[in-house]
Amino acid sequence: MSIIDIASIRKDYKLKSLSEDDVLQNAVLQFDIWFKEALAAEVAEPNAMVLSTVGERGKPSSRVVLIKEYDQTGFTFFTNYHSQKGTDMLLNPSACLNFFWPQLERQIRIEGIVEKVSEQESIEYFNSRPWESRVGAWVSNQSSEVSNRKTLEDLFEELNAKFKREGNIPKPSYWGGYLLKPSFIEFWQGRPSRLHDRICYEYENNNWRIFRLAP
Repeated sequence: MSIIDIASIRKDYKLKSLSEDDVLQNAVLQFDIWFKEALAAEVAEPNAMVLSTVGERGKPSSRVVLIKEYDQTGFTFFTNYHSQKGTDMLLNPSACLNFFWPQLERQIRIEGIVEKVSEQESIEYFNSRPWESRVGAWVSNQSSEVSNRKTLEDLFEELNAKFKREGNIPKPSYWGGYLLKPSFIEFWQGRPSRLHDRICYEYENNNWRIFRLAP
C-alpha cells in the first residue's frame, strides 16, 4: 500500500474576508445571504449539512442530511423518527448543523434545540417528494441491520406495486420533520495564514449578540 503524505495537503484561503461590520444584526438573515451566494456560485448541493447528535451512550454521531426550509424560527429537515438520529434527538434534543461550501471557503455552524414539526407540515412535505422517495420511506427501517440489498429491492417492488394499485402513498407514522431552533451560529470565512474569520451570533434576551472568535 502506498503511503500518502496527508500532512502536506494544504490550501491557503484568500477569496474573501468577514468582519463584524460586514454582517447583519440578525443571524438567520445573514445565513440567508450566504446561502443565496452559495446557490449563485453553483456550489454542489448547497443544502447538504452535517447533523450531529448525542445519544443514550453519550457518544456523538454525525451524518449528512438536507435542509428543506429555514426561517426565523429555525432550520427544518426530515427523516425517519426511528433512525439513530431520531432516537438520539428524542433522548437529547441538543444538536448541531454544519454547512461546508469549499468553493466559497466558508462554513456555517449552528447549535440549538430540535423539536418535531407539525404532522400536517410533515404530510405536506412528504406528498411533495418524488414517488420513488415516498416508497423508499416505507421500505427502509432506517439504521436497522438488513441481511442483504435484495431484501430491500424486493420489498420496494412489492410496495411500489401495492401503492400503484391504490393510487396513493400515505406518509408513514414514523417519518417526519424536525426544526432546529438556533441558539448559536458561527460564520467561518477562510483567510490566509490560517487567520480565519469567525463571526459568531449567540441568542440572548431575544436578541443576537455578535462577537469574534480567534481562529
